[in-house]
Formats: sequence, C-alpha cells, structure tokens
Amino acid sequence: MNEQSKIAPAAGRSDLTIDEIRAACERVRGAVVETVMSHSKTLSNITGANIYLKFENHQFTASFKERGALNALLLLSEERRSKGVIAASAGNHAQGLSYHATRLGIPATIVMPVTTPVVKVMQTESVGGKVVLFGEKFDDAYAHARELEQEQGLTFVHPFDDPDVAAGQGTIGIEMLEAQPDLDTLVVPIGGGGLMSGIATAARALKPDIELIGVEAELYPSMYGAVKGGSGECAGDTLAEGIAVKEPGALTRQWISELVDDILLVSEADLERAVSLLLQIEKTVVEGAGAAGLAAVLANPEKFSGKNVGLVLCGGNIDTRLLANVLIRDLARSGRLSRLRITLQDRPGALFKVMRTFDKHRVNIIEIYHQRIFTNLPAKGLITDIECEARDKEQLDALIEDLRSQGYSLHRVEMD
Repeated sequence: MNEQSKIAPAAGRSDLTIDEIRAACERVRGAVVETVMSHSKTLSNITGANIYLKFENHQFTASFKERGALNALLLLSEERRSKGVIAASAGNHAQGLSYHATRLGIPATIVMPVTTPVVKVMQTESVGGKVVLFGEKFDDAYAHARELEQEQGLTFVHPFDDPDVAAGQGTIGIEMLEAQPDLDTLVVPIGGGGLMSGIATAARALKPDIELIGVEAELYPSMYGAVKGGSGECAGDTLAEGIAVKEPGALTRQWISELVDDILLVSEADLERAVSLLLQIEKTVVEGAGAAGLAAVLANPEKFSGKNVGLVLCGGNIDTRLLANVLIRDLARSGRLSRLRITLQDRPGALFKVMRTFDKHRVNIIEIYHQRIFTNLPAKGLITDIECEARDKEQLDALIEDLRSQGYSLHRVEMD
C-alpha cells in the first residue's frame, strides 16, 4: 500500500481508549468478519512457541483495513456522508474504504499515483470506489486528495493516523484475547502504525502484563527509527509492501512508544519463508505484511520459546506471480530445488553418463542448459546447468557427492 510520508494526522482529538475500541466492536459487528483465531500445531513445533493465528486475510477485501475504515465511516454525520469521503491509497485501505462506503451509500473517491498497477485500480473500482489517478508518487496523490477534499467538501479518511481508524483496528485485539485469554505475547506488523496502536491499546487495558511486539521489514524501519532511534532509512523493494511506510503517523508514533515493548526487523528471506510456510502448513494465502509476525518469530526463536504467541495475518492481497516466485525460491533455499553447474567434455555420451547418476539417486531433472560459447573452457569443453528437484537436502547432497567421486567438477548456483 505504501501510504507514506507527508501524511498529516487527522484533525481533532489525539486520544485512543479501550472504551472507544469496545464501542467500535459493537459498531462494526456483523458488517466485518469476526475472523477465526486458531492454534497451529505445526508452526508451534517449528518455532518452539505456541502459535495462535488471527486470520484477518479472511475479510471480504482480504485485509484488516476494513475495520478502521468502517468505524470511521459510521461515525460521520449525515451531512458528511452525503458529500462523500476521499482517501489517498494504492492498497488495502482503498479497497476497505470503497467497499464499506459503497455498501453504506457513501460516495468514495480514491486518489492513486498514475504508476499504480492496473490490477489495484480494478480491484478498488470493483468494490465501488471512484479512482482518480494523479502524480508519479504517493506524495503527489496524497496532496491532490487533500486539494479535492477542500474543493468538493469531502471527508478525508486517513489510512492510519486517526483515532477512529485505529479504534476500528483495535477490535482485533479484543477478539484475540476473548478467544485466547492466556496469550503471553502479541506480534503485530507495523506500517503507519494504526493496527499496532489499536491492538496495543486494547490489549494493554485488558491484560496489562501482556508483551507487545511490533514488526517491520528491514528495508522500511520507519517506526523502529522513530521509537528506538537510528536513521530509519527506508528504501528498496520489499515483499511486505503493505507495511513499506517511509514516515509513520504522528499519533501512532506516540501511542506505540508508550505501549509497545519492542519492535523487531525482519529480512526479505524471513518474509518469504513465512509466506511459504503459511501456505504450505495452514493452506492460507498471506501477503508479505501479513506474514511479518511469523517471520519475526522464526527469526528470533529464543525470544518466543515456550510462550503463547498471537499473530495477526493482517492481509492476503499478494500478486499470484509474486507468490509463485516466493514459493519456488523457498524450495530452492530448502534444498528441494537446485541448479547444478557441471563441467563436461563435449563428446557423445557425456551428458548421458551424468543422467544415469541422477536416475540412480531418483533426483528429477527439470531443465538442462548447455553453454559452449561464453565460457573460458577449452573449445572441447562445455558447461551444463541442470535444474533439478530432490526430496530434500540430504538426497541432493548424496547426488553431488556421487558426481564428485566420479571426477566431475560441479558447484551449486546459489540464490542471491
């Protein structure tokens, strides 16, 4: 979503209380999904913690953002409803606000950069939002949205830095602790900070000694830098685009600094592994941001060992091609997929002899690529790249050892 930088906090009050979150629970009840909270035996075995998952990716728009957007909409006066709402967003906030505004008969305008992928524009329009494309960057779209707000008398609904929005997100915290009162720790993704602020406010009021841990991608440590110090420099393409926020909210920064115990940073490899595990084990699709909590637990097992840990799978909107790439890369890291580069002599039967060894170890060959020209080998030499699939790392290691014992020069082509 990348709703970032130069986003001023909502006008008005700056407080956020458990009473407001309880009121939000009643307000949105029946209009958003009270998502499942379940224990994962397999993930618990892998991590050494007792893992409980909150499936917010099962909302209609596949994101928790519906809760805050709806709560803010329901608090509007009839006059403001009739004039309509506006937001700047290229992600989950756009869809959540558009869906519920349309359902309530409230006109919704969403300003997106012209560089927004067509699929995100179509998804927002499909749930009733009117999309306006403006500017090359999010900041440009945001500035234009504020201009339209003034020109047309619309109400701007902030993606995170608004007590009403944060209160709606906080309903997740109440649901989690009602479903599993003995949770020791909640691990929650942080982008702009609305989700963490709402959940932390609710959880701290209901269970004061609970441990609250936020998670950001290493490439976008904005809240980490704001709360814990450091540059907080943000740049790069992260799988967790939903929490790739360069500048956290002013209000959310205050709430998080007061309530949250720690913020952890996770690598892209950790995020990829978490997305893959959730699909393989829980049979659920999550986006990078939605997997950030599990990524943090996987990367810091000693911190969570033996604890009852609640994780929020905050969204499931991931491009299918990107998801496929993540799954294949995870297979490669685990040793089930590999590319072996083998030096052969360019003569009849050379490749056949290698194939017999693959067959002997029951390792499946996916693709073969010969390189005769762009190499520093002698003219009668060639390099062969063989992409293959093994049962596990041990089976692949046995194949490599056998080939080397036969005198072949080979190495694995490693992933970056």
